[in-house]
Amino acid sequence: RHIARTRRYIPGLGVELEPDDLVAEVRVQARRGDGWVKLVGDWIDRSVGDLAPEWPRETLAAAIAAAHEEGARVTAHTFGTEALPDLIDAGIDCIEHGTGLTEELIREMAARGTAVVPTLVNVENFPGFAAAGEAKFPTYASTMRRLYASSGAVVRAAYEAGVPVFAGTDAGGGIEHGVIADEVRALHTAGLPAEAALAAASWSARAWLGLPCIEEGAEADLVVYDTDPRIDLDTLQRPQRTILRGRVVG
Repeated sequence: RHIARTRRYIPGLGVELEPDDLVAEVRVQARRGDGWVKLVGDWIDRSVGDLAPEWPRETLAAAIAAAHEEGARVTAHTFGTEALPDLIDAGIDCIEHGTGLTEELIREMAARGTAVVPTLVNVENFPGFAAAGEAKFPTYASTMRRLYASSGAVVRAAYEAGVPVFAGTDAGGGIEHGVIADEVRALHTAGLPAEAALAAASWSARAWLGLPCIEEGAEADLVVYDTDPRIDLDTLQRPQRTILRGRVVG
């Protein structure tokens, strides 16, 4: 589950706690999870009316170090810019969304090998978030519109700088599962070559996660198409067979 600051996230979705308890909870989740821990790096702070970081710098460094000691990697939700320097400097493995990335932060991520999952299908909701918060939090609304407007350029800059870019959708809440093909198309529209956008959702992502690809003895996890999706990404909308661990499931 997401780990968030108390009353600074979607109610009921994450584990909410204060900074003094973060390291202990990270260790718990690292031990019981699937190799990953997810932090909420920023969220609206109603006292200031805009996005703001959730954790002190020293706490982040200790929490990420604890996860790594337990053999887990760490990713963090961030929309804005302010939380990113401390997360990257603390050794975060991945940034989710990353709409607030600057050129300087992108260079630092590339140097460290820190990945980004832009979730552009979720970023399409930013104008709606802005409209919903406009009356009470006009500064937040302005921030979300600005981040939306620059989101494609941020993804393109990250890719061109050598930041590992992977496909994700943030599905499971307000976004339905099954839209990964839309995300691949969005990454391509943002500036990734078609093959790189496809790899971000398949073989490159598997390798980054430590999963085997097409090799002797690997589990047969694959999707079959009637034409090459590297040539036409629209092919992704028309899978012919889906095979999971050697079994045809679709």
